Amino acid sequence: MKAFIDTNIFVYAQDNSDESKTKVSQEIITKLFLEKRGFISTQVIQEFCNVFLHKSEKPLKPNDVAEIIDELLAPLLAHTPDSSFYKRAISIYSKYSLSFYDSLIVQAAIDLKCELIYTEDMQNGSRYSGVTIINPFV
Repeated sequence: MKAFIDTNIFVYAQDNSDESKTKVSQEIITKLFLEKRGFISTQVIQEFCNVFLHKSEKPLKPNDVAEIIDELLAPLLAHTPDSSFYKRAISIYSKYSLSFYDSLIVQAAIDLKCELIYTEDMQNGSRYSGVTIINPFV
């Protein structure tokens, strides 16, 4: 099964403040990476950079963030939006009353024909247009 990996999974994989979430996140990423079943969008890279350059209690050096992009995130990048993507995401937003940013994630997963989204930002087990939300921390 193809799976979309949301930003929070990558954040927990790098941030050791919650050892349990770090371990689970690293296992998910490693498994999906090795099996070539994990995918992300440009939004995930943007959010990851924002967290670790500005918002994290332990910010990373820009060179370290760039290295993570090259080694981990770029190989999983399979979705780059065009203008019609945003219109489809707005339809998801309207249909399911999700936040706009969650709608972008769901629409990217739909575009990539993913069956799962790994995230803690949406309700575990929810389904949106054929995509199931998996919160690996529940």
